[in-house]
Amino acid sequence: MDIDRGGGRGLRAGLEETLREAIRSGRLVAGTRLPPSRALARDLGISRGTVVQAYGQLVAEGWLSGQRGSGTVVARTAAPGSSGGERREAMPTRWRFDMRPGRPDPSSFPRGEWLRALKQAFAIAPDDAFGYGSPQGRLELRTELASYLARARGLRVTAGDLLVTTGFTQSLVLMARTLAATGVRRVAVEAQSMALHREILRAAGHELVAIGVDADGARTHELESIDAGAVLLTPNRQHPTGATLSAARRLQLLRWARSRGAIVIEDDYDGEFRYDGRPIGPLQGLDPGVVAYGGTTSKTLAPGVRLGWLAVPGDLREAVMAEKRRADWHAGALDQLAFAELLRTNKYDGHVRRMRLHYQRRRDAVLAAVHPGLRVLGGAAGLNLLIPLEDPLQEAAILSAARLEGLGLGGLIADGFCEPPDSAGVIVGYAAAPRHAFDRAVETLASVLGRQ
Repeated sequence: MDIDRGGGRGLRAGLEETLREAIRSGRLVAGTRLPPSRALARDLGISRGTVVQAYGQLVAEGWLSGQRGSGTVVARTAAPGSSGGERREAMPTRWRFDMRPGRPDPSSFPRGEWLRALKQAFAIAPDDAFGYGSPQGRLELRTELASYLARARGLRVTAGDLLVTTGFTQSLVLMARTLAATGVRRVAVEAQSMALHREILRAAGHELVAIGVDADGARTHELESIDAGAVLLTPNRQHPTGATLSAARRLQLLRWARSRGAIVIEDDYDGEFRYDGRPIGPLQGLDPGVVAYGGTTSKTLAPGVRLGWLAVPGDLREAVMAEKRRADWHAGALDQLAFAELLRTNKYDGHVRRMRLHYQRRRDAVLAAVHPGLRVLGGAAGLNLLIPLEDPLQEAAILSAARLEGLGLGGLIADGFCEPPDSAGVIVGYAAAPRHAFDRAVETLASVLGRQ
């Protein structure tokens, strides 16, 4: 087998397309058993992880089928002559039940309160709000944000410390470029982390080094043997495992950063939604001099609002603002003023409290429906649960079965959380499904998991 590397494809994409073409042409007929991933990797001279990812993707697409212990075979429904484009169009573009991770409940967006806040913003907006403003963001919003973050999240921050962005993605882009410009070449990341975040760091020229994750969060002691100038963490709710960085590791991490002159980039992922135990404050509140803290309204309000914030150590602030000016100047002024109004009137606090109760009830329903024989992680906080699995093919099989039911789920391998793909698991988001369909979504989830 020769891997198709046309069009600048990488090894994984090339292997996937080679197998698709072999099935389309009839060279691999339905029921054909494929070589074990280890054997095929050895024959092709590539990593086993690349083969595992390719097999998993094709199982999810319906080209292959695989069950733990029985190998991987060409699926009966993968008929010759169908094109990849035709198959992709045949897959559901809208899920009957959306239980993918990282998505809030769009029907719970506070439309009335947001509309009233927008009207107020229009009424009081000065003329300069309709012109080019400061890359740092509107002072009105930064002032209200500083008060809210100190009160609700325990940050040590002033309006001058904050930069308004369009979300954590932009905040990370700004930090990655700024650190690269200051000479940082190596950045540590959690071994299980978002593929997009790794992509952003690499695009800025950084070499990435992974540190492990366990029940106490990131294994920060591994940083001692790594010559890194920065580390990106999700300490309050590690994404996707849900682990919380322990107090001992927090202190060790900050000592390391101080001693090395390093920067900790803190993604406060789902920080507002903790259901069990007391809220956990961010690292920034312990040492704002070494922590760049990023937050967003993507989960508390909606991703479409496109508002986030970045609290930057003082010695990096001007450089980060310069990067912001080169990126897109500033976020929409009227949306900033509307959000400032929600914060000023405490409407935002009330909305977050309501959503916390709403999501807690949903979490409880999902936990009650999951088979007791399955291990579930991450239930104490956030908007999703992780079901770890031993076999990558089991993850692919569950995602494939869910897809046939119109049920959208996430996967450690399928969504690129692991690099290399040495861990498998299904990620269940319980926030996005519409209220009228949530109970049926949970029933479908239980049915899919129960068949595996």
